[in-house]
Amino acid sequence: MLPDVFVVGAGIVGSACARELSDAGLRVTICEAGVVGGGATAAGMGHLAVMDDSEPQFALTSYSQRLWRELAEELPRDVELLPCGSLWIATDEEEMAEVRRKNRYYTERGLPVEVLDDQQVAEAEPNLRPGMAGGLRMSADAVCYPPCAAKYFVDRVLERGGGLVTGKRVTAVSDREVRLDDGSRVASGAVVVATGTAAPELVRGLPIAPRKGHLTITDRYPGFVRHQLIELGYLKSAHSTTADSVAFNVQPRATGQVLIGSSRQYGATDSAVESAVLRKMLKRALDYMPALAELQGIRSWTGFRAATPDKLPLIGRAPGDERVLVATGHEGLGISTSLATARLIADELLGRRSEIPVEPYLPTRTFAYAADESR
Repeated sequence: MLPDVFVVGAGIVGSACARELSDAGLRVTICEAGVVGGGATAAGMGHLAVMDDSEPQFALTSYSQRLWRELAEELPRDVELLPCGSLWIATDEEEMAEVRRKNRYYTERGLPVEVLDDQQVAEAEPNLRPGMAGGLRMSADAVCYPPCAAKYFVDRVLERGGGLVTGKRVTAVSDREVRLDDGSRVASGAVVVATGTAAPELVRGLPIAPRKGHLTITDRYPGFVRHQLIELGYLKSAHSTTADSVAFNVQPRATGQVLIGSSRQYGATDSAVESAVLRKMLKRALDYMPALAELQGIRSWTGFRAATPDKLPLIGRAPGDERVLVATGHEGLGISTSLATARLIADELLGRRSEIPVEPYLPTRTFAYAADESR
């Protein structure tokens, strides 16, 4: 039987879309040129966080986090869902003012947050350097191992009678069909393009730019880090849409390992680890957590985030072709927002009213929701 929907890409976003559509009763076929859960999904940190760069970003991340919580009990152990919470670290009074602003923002919207003073931060994370000004704890945040989450979603589709094509690349999508690089064609009622930075190859004109990032993971040191730790300076790093940057971002894994980030580069196309960028990133991490120098790093790698000009993903029908839908441009929040993205895609295809406004994420928008870079 021909699929109702053909999903291109089996990273966390594509696999989540396929699962959502399959659960809604549609026949779904997934095509992945590489491996399920590969690409940016395998390269990411795996945080499930709520962010507040803009109202649309808050709406999507908070909605998705709720969907992740609802799904938590059915996820297999290898997804390594760890409800560790996030702790935003402030080094001075200026950053504490941002902590208090964020606290007001999240509290007004019903999220569980807590302002910590210098002593409380030291007690919460003993391996931070002494003298931090304080921080904001977001207890509902979590981390997971994204490749296994993507595999679980794909397995769910297959259990419901869906299909999976691997090792073949989609070269074109149009006229209710997709064309593969072996010359074959597959008819489909609709197509969802969820291929990250490669999406413009199938849907021309999408404003997507690759943003390279580095990560390092250590051997197992259970309890060394208790929360996902993020410096307030990360906001300035993440807001920039042109400048290369690094920021302190460390998280515990369910395995006891410590994952160290983060870096952002525009214009880089080589996937090789760059020693200069890696040294700068690790130096930033050591500035905040000197005891990291005592740990054994076992692997470093890179990945490419799909970034848009206004830092919001592209979710919805593609410009010029109502039968093609797009789910890309999530930059560093693809894991966090994958379930909400999938729900919005399903809402559109099934004609359902969405729980949150969809206009900020439409691929046809004019990018009126750009974040304020002065913040």
